[in-house]
Parts: sequence; structure tokens; C-alpha cells
Amino acid sequence: MVAMVLNLEVADYDEWKKLFDSDPGGRKGIATGHTVSRNVENPNDVFIRTEYRSVEDAKKVRQQLLDSGALNNSTVKTPPTIIETADQATY
Repeated sequence: MVAMVLNLEVADYDEWKKLFDSDPGGRKGIATGHTVSRNVENPNDVFIRTEYRSVEDAKKVRQQLLDSGALNNSTVKTPPTIIETADQATY
């Protein structure tokens, strides 16, 4: 599985979520799914994981996201990083 992960510090989660849902990077037409998580001690510390069929798809969305300027109003703690699953287990 291929995914793109990033970690942002946002000013207001509810306002940021509206921006995320508007899909400025165009993920909805390419990604196969996403997960948004929040730090329990700081709900404005947001972790995003989007999944893709290929590395090329993930790279395309990453570039579209960067070009959109959607990250400009957040503190980017971990920039959009493309990863592949190396090991996975369910307990």
C-alpha cells in the first residue's frame, strides 16, 4: 500500500476541516481513502494519511496540494511524505 502522510498544527481544527473537506489538493479523484487523526492533548495537532493505488498517484496529489497553497496557513510539522507499508499486523 502507498500513502501520503503529513502532520500539521492548525489554528482552529473546525475551520481547517472545512478547508480539508473542500479538497484543495484534488485527492478525492485519485486517492482511495483517508484518515484524519488528532492529538488528544492538542486537538489542533492534526495527522493526515491518504492512501493511493500507486506512488505516481500519491506524487501527483502531493504536488497539487503543494501548488494549491492549502498548507500556507498551517504550521507544517511533517511535510507531505509518500510512504509504502513495510510491515503490518493486526492484534
